[in-house]
Amino acid sequence: MSSAIVLNEKLENVGALALPSSFEEIHSHNLYLYVKSYQAALRSNTANTKTKGEVSGGGKKPWAQKGRGGARAGSRRSPVWVGGGAAFGPRANKNYDLKVNKKQKKLALEFALNEKALNNALFVVDSLTVESGKTKDAAKIVKTLGTRDALIVKQLVDENTLLAFRNLQNCYLVEANELNAYLATAFYAVIIEKSVLETITKEG
Repeated sequence: MSSAIVLNEKLENVGALALPSSFEEIHSHNLYLYVKSYQAALRSNTANTKTKGEVSGGGKKPWAQKGRGGARAGSRRSPVWVGGGAAFGPRANKNYDLKVNKKQKKLALEFALNEKALNNALFVVDSLTVESGKTKDAAKIVKTLGTRDALIVKQLVDENTLLAFRNLQNCYLVEANELNAYLATAFYAVIIEKSVLETITKEG
């Protein structure tokens, strides 16, 4: 059974918090589907080509239909002409959204957290607040834990803690309702408040 590392106020390892055994039975495909959906939603969808009805020029038939011995042509805007419109090119109205239901989203998050726990990269604290609001104090947290980067999950983000973390490139601070499987997998470690993790495990 996987477990999260419990930290005290000084960020010292004081024990372990076991995750539900059901987390280990979740298939990784749930995470794959959620990440695929999340990244699809981030696509800018700006690629757009002009059809033969949108390119300039070509109101007149280039030459007579018959008599010159060449192929017939009706418009200079034809896709076969240089400078003509594109046939079946990308359009900006394409919908890339992929549906993932609530159950799969929940399973994906649980799987992601379980993977962090297996890699000793899931840390639980009662409360994580940087009262000074200074970036150097926030940086000490990640340095103390010895992680490359970290996702910080709080129940509610206070102003001073936000000020402390917002300029750190290797940290990302979110509230409980913003936590998702993609963010959990995007960072090397997850530092989460105990109340948030308990809510997730109870729902599971």
